[in-house]
Amino acid sequence: MNIHPAKKNRALAAFTLIEIAICLAIIGFALVVIIGVLPTGMDTQRDLREQTIINQDATVLLEAIRSGARGADDLTNYVYAIANLGNNSIYLNPSLASQMNFSAAISFPGVTQSPLQLTNGANIIGLLSTPEFVDTNGNPTSQFYNYSASNHIIACVRSISGSAAEKPPQDNGLMVGDAFGYRVYCVNAVNPSPPLANYLHELRLTFLWPQLPNGNVGNYHQTFRVSVAGQLSYQPTNGLNLYFYQPQSFIQ
Repeated sequence: MNIHPAKKNRALAAFTLIEIAICLAIIGFALVVIIGVLPTGMDTQRDLREQTIINQDATVLLEAIRSGARGADDLTNYVYAIANLGNNSIYLNPSLASQMNFSAAISFPGVTQSPLQLTNGANIIGLLSTPEFVDTNGNPTSQFYNYSASNHIIACVRSISGSAAEKPPQDNGLMVGDAFGYRVYCVNAVNPSPPLANYLHELRLTFLWPQLPNGNVGNYHQTFRVSVAGQLSYQPTNGLNLYFYQPQSFIQ
């Protein structure tokens, strides 16, 4: 008769409650750290996106101004106000300014609105090309000690290369109003040294962003500079003091 030895009972392996509690604590700590990092990552992504837009838009505006573009009517979809703090006047794109919730009183205290509007690209480029100093006849001058008037040009712009959902024919006020916007300080300086005076200019565009709904502007800024050879021609049109670069013209 064969006798089989009795089988020993083996204890089943398992986690204890203490081990489970420790695991939950580690997972909870990791989740808190991840959730805490997410806002920083999102802010960084937003900042990089805005910086990319600024770089792309700067290329568009610099090229349009330095070439004296006359047919850039697409800019009326993006430039909704241009102020000249030198003569306390502001020019608005009526429909776009209202969609962007622009308030001249908040953004530029003391500046009065001009009855003339930004209705075409030539007016926009002509105003952005306004020289820093002009003589009594309105012509650009390099005689800083004897100028008749100084100009300080500021443009309020919604992003040209932003999200496709914000582009025309988008006319939803909420979408347009929430679009990324910025300000551009335009300086058109004449070279003071003869024989280059009046024929070599320095164009400086300083971008400040973001443009906030209350009329203020954020803390980010970047300046782009380019030299422009040629004349800066004064061409008053319909009561507007417009100026256009003529890169291939060196004879007055």
